[in-house]
Amino acid sequence: MATRIEEPTSLSLSITTSRWFVAGVRIVMGILWMTNAGWKTPPDFGREAGRGLFRFTSFAVEHEVFPPFAFIVREIVLPNFTLFGWSVLIVEAALGSFLLLGLGTRLWALIGAAQATVITLSTLNAPGEWNWGYYMFIAIHLLLFASAAGRVAGLDGLLRPAWARRNSWSSRVLLRCS
Repeated sequence: MATRIEEPTSLSLSITTSRWFVAGVRIVMGILWMTNAGWKTPPDFGREAGRGLFRFTSFAVEHEVFPPFAFIVREIVLPNFTLFGWSVLIVEAALGSFLLLGLGTRLWALIGAAQATVITLSTLNAPGEWNWGYYMFIAIHLLLFASAAGRVAGLDGLLRPAWARRNSWSSRVLLRCS
């Protein structure tokens, strides 16, 4: 006589609940990027004192992870560090803002994964760094991309119907970015 095995329905989450959890992760990542942008201080971004963003960027050369990346940092980034510092500050502040608002979330999640990869290539071999944190940072951004995390508790969810009604190039781009 065969016994019947029942699925444990009390342990499963609804799709809606799962999407709200992902929206929460998106909001946390937005806050994280915004707070990280806060220690990138202009005008020299730590170059004069050898700390801050300059120090962490220098790790790419001092504790090389990927030789072609270290070459780019040594030959292009460090000699033009003020421009680089402003670029990082603007990108990370925008990343935090757009993820927090849930606007263009898929695009900004890919930018976040790329930025996290660059940070990983700069600091992975530095003393005292926790390697898995960087891998997790990349994975979380890929999750936000794959799940279209701005469609719940974000502006993407509110604006997508209007973008879908319009048949314009910009609306199609916005739909893809959301």
